[in-house]
Amino acid sequence: MIEVFSSKNRLQILKLLSRRDRYVSEIMDLASMDGKNAKHHLDTLEESGLIKSYMVGRKKYYKLIKEVRLEITPPPEGKFILYTTG
Repeated sequence: MIEVFSSKNRLQILKLLSRRDRYVSEIMDLASMDGKNAKHHLDTLEESGLIKSYMVGRKKYYKLIKEVRLEITPPPEGKFILYTTG
């Protein structure tokens, strides 16, 4: 799961989807990505189970379906926890 978050572009997409569902062209414009790049990152996020897509007419929308939390604490606890719910 951590590999999914290793991309700045995927984090940007997740941030956009945390506000509301968005269609592909909207994600491309807001994230300044071309179609091929956006499709690659959206596919990766969908395969990870964090987002899902649905159609409204001819527009493909994506929505965030899991809550993601990352907890990192300094020593002496030294926690590094990444978990999803949903």
